[in-house]
Parts: sequence; structure tokens; C-alpha cells
Amino acid sequence: MTDTAPTAIPPSGSVTSSDGRVELAPGSPPPAGPYANADLLPVPVEKRTWTTYNFSALWVGMAHNTASWTLASGLIAVGMDWKQAVFTIALANLIVLVPMLLTGHAGPKYGIPFPVFARASFGVRGANLPAVVRALVACGWFGIQTWIGGEAIYFLAGKLIGDRWANASHIGGYAWTMWLSFALFWVLQVAIIYRGMETIRRFENWAAPFVIVGAVVMLIWMSDKAGGLGPLFDQPSKLGWGGDFWKIFWPSLMGMIGFWSTLSLNIPDFTRYGRSQKAQTRGQALGLPTTMTLFAFLSVLVTSGSQAVYGEPVWDPVQLAAKTDNVVGLLYALVTVLVATLSVNIAANLVSPAFDFSNIAPRKISFRTGALITSVLAVLIFPWKLYSDPQGYIFTWLGLVGGLLGTVAGILIADYWLLRRTRLDLADLYRTGGRYWYDGGWNWRAVLAFLVGGVLAVGGASFKPLIDGRPIPALSSLADYGWAVGLGTSLVLYVGLLKLTGRTAEAA
Repeated sequence: MTDTAPTAIPPSGSVTSSDGRVELAPGSPPPAGPYANADLLPVPVEKRTWTTYNFSALWVGMAHNTASWTLASGLIAVGMDWKQAVFTIALANLIVLVPMLLTGHAGPKYGIPFPVFARASFGVRGANLPAVVRALVACGWFGIQTWIGGEAIYFLAGKLIGDRWANASHIGGYAWTMWLSFALFWVLQVAIIYRGMETIRRFENWAAPFVIVGAVVMLIWMSDKAGGLGPLFDQPSKLGWGGDFWKIFWPSLMGMIGFWSTLSLNIPDFTRYGRSQKAQTRGQALGLPTTMTLFAFLSVLVTSGSQAVYGEPVWDPVQLAAKTDNVVGLLYALVTVLVATLSVNIAANLVSPAFDFSNIAPRKISFRTGALITSVLAVLIFPWKLYSDPQGYIFTWLGLVGGLLGTVAGILIADYWLLRRTRLDLADLYRTGGRYWYDGGWNWRAVLAFLVGGVLAVGGASFKPLIDGRPIPALSSLADYGWAVGLGTSLVLYVGLLKLTGRTAEAA
């Protein structure tokens, strides 16, 4: 397809409002065919209602969760002190906010979810490649978070029921009651997602402040156990500020970026409901770096306190909460963990893959069906193994995720901002033979940029404890910078390939 319509001509079948938001022309038939369904179509302007508070609350709810708690506490466990851990996490979230805002721009402007947005660069069919990669990562995250939530139920019930529950017979290395708790939390999440996006928005609004209060309560409890705040600040770094620290800092920074590199891709799944660009920009800027840094601060202080009290850092907040003998305090702490885990898991790890799997076969897979697929695959990736060790969790899982998804982000940003200057044709995103059809529905330039960027980003990484060794040892020097390598390589290569093959932004 070589349609080179000048940029002054409005995209076919759409209208632009005074504030720059684009929607399908009123009265025109919506896109149909094999690449469209009700869940993937653009959100009409009148239904883009999310405000700055909604986006801020979304991030508070997602940032204040057990997995992000273990990011900071995990850094304490590998030898950092509280200053080093907070610095690492604050810097990582300021960095990842940039691609978050850049990819999020397409949401309020066009009302489209991530897999449809990816069609502009990868092709109408080719968008399934980044969508499936993102979906599989979400499956892994959904499994990890569900295991955390099940763990909270297990410990909570154990305190209430007693040894019959806590010391039940083991299956596969865990008590059968732990497996039951895992299943109960799994069912609870699926029930909420089935009620749709509006239910998720309302849940995030009240979950956010609840979780903040719970984290502060844990800090007060731990400082009381430690004899004041002093011991929480006094725990020394095992690394110092020399070479040992910087050797750990760079892979840790990439891991922290990798934690939200998932949302830096599929944030249009949420911003498509935004009332304006200001709402999503301000909401995310207020919600992401500030709350992640605050939560990291609370986490490292509590974990440092646990080191002072118990002689070793307890990096898992569920395990830490279970050490209290105060039943009321335990109940509150573990209910907070449940709410926090529900908040992030539903928003971050079910919404995106539901859209992504729907994009594979829009006529057959709805948003709800995609959520069910995610829920099943999340169990099959054995999340209890991924979460069992902070070294593997931070450096292997998060490092690999960040490297791969940074590669996709580089292509999306290059295509949308550098080449198209934020201009898309809504109707053609759903059309066979349109400007985004490329070669049989695939843009080989994006695929090649993704493959090259992905190999450079993660080819030299350690896959322990999943497998021994590095797939390409010669690339090991790049492994500590996986996210940056993937994003930078794919961005430059994608732009270069388009220039070399003579594709203009409009024709591409």
C-alpha cells in the first residue's frame, strides 16, 4: 500500500474535535471484518471520561502492591541500604515515565487499545507479535501476583483456623491449603474482571488510599518492634558506594524499569478512556514516580527494621506480617495485601492481555475470553518458582521482561512520534489492504528491529534459576543494560530501515 495522502487531509472515516481528539465519524458504519470487535474499536469521545484523579488513583493502586514492595525490599536483601534502594527505584520510575507518556498519548487522542495502536508500526496482522509477547509477560505477572494473594489468604486463615490449616499435608512442596488459597484468589480476580472496565475504575479509586494507610501501619508496627525509627535508618549497606554497588546498581536499575516496562506499552488500554491529554499526562506524572518512590521508602524502612529485629531482612511482606501475634494487626495487614494485590493484578495484568488475546482473533475472542486465557496460562508458568528467590526475581525475570518490552517500546515511539508525528488513520487500523497492511499484514521492518533489539538486549543475560548459562555469552556486557539497549537499538534500526526502503510516514 503506497497511499501518500498529504497530512492536511483528515484521516478517512474520522473527525477531529477542537481539543485534538479523534473519533470515527458519527453516522458512519464502524469498522467490521476479521480485525475488529466491540472491545477493540475506538472509544467514542463522549465516553472518554477518566480524569487526572482517575489516572493518579490507578497508579497509586498499582504502585502500592506487594510485588513493588518486594522490589525495594529485594534490593535490601541483595545488600543495598535504604538510601541506595530508594535512589535506584526513584530514578528508574522517572526514566520509565517518559515512554509511558509517549505511548499513552495515542489513547486519549484516538481511543484505541495497545494492540490496535501497534498495528500502525507492526501491521494489522503483525501487531499480534508484540501483543502476544506483552500478553505472555502479563500471564507471568498475573501468576506471581495471584500466588502472593493466595499466600496472604493462606497465612490469614492459618492464624484464624490454626495448625489444621497452617500445617496441612504437602503437595508439590506446599501445603494443600496453600494451593486452595491460590485457587480462591484466582477465582476472585476473574469474577471482578468479568464485570468490566467501569468496575475496575471504581475499585481502583477506593483501593488506593486503603493501601497507603496499610503500608504506614506496617511501618509504625516495625519501628515499634525495633525500638524506634533509628534502627530502620541505621542498617548499613553491604556494598558501600564503590565498585560493588555499581556492579549491582545497573542490572537493578534495568530491573526496576522492567517492572513497569509492561505498562509503558499497553498504557493506551487505559488512556483511551482519558478526558484529555492533560488528564493522562498529569495523572501519570503525579501517580507513578511519586507513589513508587514513597512506597519504596516505606518498604526499605520496614525491611531494614526486620533485619534489626529478626537478624535478617524479611523481603516478603506477607511472611513479615505473619510474624505478629496481634490478630487484629495481622488481619489488617493481610487484608491490605489482598486489596493491593487485587488492585494491581486486575488493572496491570488482566486488562492488557485480555485485549491482546482478543486481537489475535477478534471475531472469536472477546475481552472476557482473553481474560480467561490469561488466567489459565498464569497457572501454567509456575509462578511460585519465579517468586521464590529475590535474585532470580529481580535480575532474571524483570531483566528479561524489560529487555524484550523495551524493544517494542522503541519501535512504537519511533513510528508514532518520529515518523508519523502522532497522526494515524483510524479506519485503516482495522482494514485489510489499508496503509497499515504492509506486506500481507506484516511490516517486516518492525519485526526485524524487534528481533535484533531483543537479541542484543537479552541474548547475553543470565537465565538462572530458569536455566544455566547465557544463550550468547559474547553479549554478556550488554545484559546489565537490557531495557536501554532494546529500546535504543530498535528505535534507531526501525527508523533506518524505513528510510533505506524509501517508506514515508504516510505510506508506511
